[in-house]
Amino acid sequence: MTHLRLKSDRRPFPGPCGSTVALVLTLWLGAAVSVGVYAQQAAPPPAAPQLSDTEIETFLRQAKILRSRSTGKGVTDSIRATLSDGVMTHDAHIQTIDEQKREFRTPKIVEFNFRDSWKFNVAAYRLDRLIGLNMVPPSVPRRWREKEAAYTWWVDDVMMDEGERLKGQDNDPDVLRWNRQMQLVRVFDQLIYNTDRNLGNLLIAKEWRVWAIDHTRAFRKHETLKSPASLTACDRQLLEKLKALDRQTLKRELDDYLLDWEIDGLLKRRDAIVAHFEQLGPAALFDRPPAR
Repeated sequence: MTHLRLKSDRRPFPGPCGSTVALVLTLWLGAAVSVGVYAQQAAPPPAAPQLSDTEIETFLRQAKILRSRSTGKGVTDSIRATLSDGVMTHDAHIQTIDEQKREFRTPKIVEFNFRDSWKFNVAAYRLDRLIGLNMVPPSVPRRWREKEAAYTWWVDDVMMDEGERLKGQDNDPDVLRWNRQMQLVRVFDQLIYNTDRNLGNLLIAKEWRVWAIDHTRAFRKHETLKSPASLTACDRQLLEKLKALDRQTLKRELDDYLLDWEIDGLLKRRDAIVAHFEQLGPAALFDRPPAR
């Protein structure tokens, strides 16, 4: 509590009445100062501005890099950078990986025509917006030192990733909403043939909103679905958006990031997803509630 001491060359009022007046004045001033300090401390901070995708893209392309450091995760030496345009300061995830191999082997798989590229982050973001998912953070092309790279908006208010959620056995109080978010992620991963969806690249922000990040190992040429059995439900609007996709639109939006055969594979998988849900029927469709 803040205390206020009054100094005066005047003598205090004589007698009991003077003492009472002085006491009342001191208590009143003290209470007024205390209320003012409490109000100042208790006032909530102003809400962060809601930026459009276009505003975020402009920031990622143009903002000055203040500092950078390794993310400490993954195998692609990605960077976390702090950017500022003089008005706003925010972090970005920078990935420069762009590798192609005729054959790629791990203890579990052998993959031919392997490609691991930053370009797929930008392609995933653009495709996500085309089909109305809004689960992939904005990502734009920009150079990092001497290399081309993807600059991806660093997701705010992250509570945990999916691995941490499972380890702590935390659950969204709205189980139905959570399950539907995960079903949408599965549809997207089948569409882009994501070979590297892991627990660390599904982020859970406040209000239990799921963000899917890091798509550098996606967009394979395969015309069939990777795991069709995982597709158990789909949002009606998403399914309609998938049906409306055409080669001309994909070429216009993704031509700088995907090769022709990668777009061909995407369209074939789209056809397989649509056929899959048409076979499952209306019971497999739901209406997604608006984002919190």
